[in-house]
Amino acid sequence: MTTTLADWLRALEARQREPIMLGLERVAVVRDRLALHPLFPLFSVGGTNGKGSVCAYLEAMLLASGYRVGCYTSPHLLRYNERVRIAGVEADDAALVEALAAVEAARGEVPLTYFEQGTLAAMWLFARAGVDVAVLEVGMGGRLDAVNVWDADCAVVSSVDLDHQQYLGDTRAAIGFEKAGIFRGGRPAICGDADPPPTLIDHAHAIGAHLLRFGVDIRIEPGASAWLCRIGAATYPALPQPAMPGAHQYANAACAIAALDGLRARLPVEVKAVRAGLAQARQPGRFQIIGQRPLRVLDVAHNPHAARALAANLTGLPPAGEVHAVCAMLADKDVDGVLATLKPHVRHWHCAGLSGPRGLGGDGLAGRLRALDCAHTAYAGVADAWTGACQRAGPADTILAFGSFHTVAEVLAYIQTHG
Repeated sequence: MTTTLADWLRALEARQREPIMLGLERVAVVRDRLALHPLFPLFSVGGTNGKGSVCAYLEAMLLASGYRVGCYTSPHLLRYNERVRIAGVEADDAALVEALAAVEAARGEVPLTYFEQGTLAAMWLFARAGVDVAVLEVGMGGRLDAVNVWDADCAVVSSVDLDHQQYLGDTRAAIGFEKAGIFRGGRPAICGDADPPPTLIDHAHAIGAHLLRFGVDIRIEPGASAWLCRIGAATYPALPQPAMPGAHQYANAACAIAALDGLRARLPVEVKAVRAGLAQARQPGRFQIIGQRPLRVLDVAHNPHAARALAANLTGLPPAGEVHAVCAMLADKDVDGVLATLKPHVRHWHCAGLSGPRGLGGDGLAGRLRALDCAHTAYAGVADAWTGACQRAGPADTILAFGSFHTVAEVLAYIQTHG
């Protein structure tokens, strides 16, 4: 009998024949058996990159308004508990075990993936906790993702670019259509991509969603010490810089503000709460600075779109020494595209392999770097690569660990143990 959270997670991983099984029918059956038809408002947030940041801003702004917020995100870095937060606090092991057991009892012979069972468990906990509002991060795509089994009162697509092509399609047009699948007719639909594919716009119009586009209906005006956000005729003035670094965070923050504005009749949020949320929102692993001299940065960037944002953040750093990159990636990502994007910014690469069926071996990554004529050193694992970079970097240098959630998680775990 499964008794601990670790037991549950191992059982779900072992039971799953395929890591991804897109489709809503199976999830809907179990949702109905559990009577998970919440009356509280729902925000669904999808996108190639930036969706986790939008969720963080939404959660922080709503918490600052005094709402009891349920927030579901994925993947996690160190603990599964990170995925499920109620009133700003991670769900404990006992609560997650109870929720996973409730879903297990209801599913019967219905097959569910690891992500699907976790998604239903999160909503079961939100319903039991009596939250005022829920923020749900889409796992992949949108149209066929488990989160989309519920009709969002407001849906956000933060960006559209190439990733997960084996499931979502090989073009921005195909991926844009999949992500637009979280929009609902007659409800606010926020798009944070400044140049979305026509398929996203066409689908929103076809179903009668109230589409608001960044750069068109959502505008930001930067200032020397503050900025403002315009949502149609509404203005949110004197906003502080987002706590998360990077110019792209203004678009993510503006998407969150637009989403809240779209539900202001049901969930009024004052400007002071918006300001507080901008200053307080954090998302681990997004250009996260964990040390100085040398500067040590963690970033989960794992596709070319995210790599471009990472490169811009590196360019924005004060002039200093060299950049040492600790890199490990999954084999099913656009490895060459990511490496080429960051090549001009990195002096020396410390490459490692990732374990698991999707992991790219260290030798494979070294071969890609060799083909790009990048100075590199290969290591057995991420922890060794991190140690090697720390030994080689000078006080004025930067050590950047990136390439996957797994890469950042392994560095964080190593630091927790070894400092």
